Amino acid sequence: MFRITTHEDVGTVRLKLEGKLKGPWVPEMEQCWRAVSSTRDKAVVVDLTDVDHVDSAGRYLLALIHARGASFVAVTPIMKELVSDITGEIQ
Repeated sequence: MFRITTHEDVGTVRLKLEGKLKGPWVPEMEQCWRAVSSTRDKAVVVDLTDVDHVDSAGRYLLALIHARGASFVAVTPIMKELVSDITGEIQ
């Protein structure tokens, strides 16, 4: 199972992800990200708080999203390590 919820405020669009970012959900996430980032002039934040697995395609997508200016929220050790690997920043 995978869920994407979009929350928007004055200067930010938050994509809250839940479940496993893998397989067929990766293109779904990419489509959602492209839709929110192309139609709004707002910062994009990807919330990984409730993500418990990311496959290699999902990791590649998150790296692309980061390269295009998005930031991440991660709280679990696994997601913190993933974000650190992608961003080069210690979480």
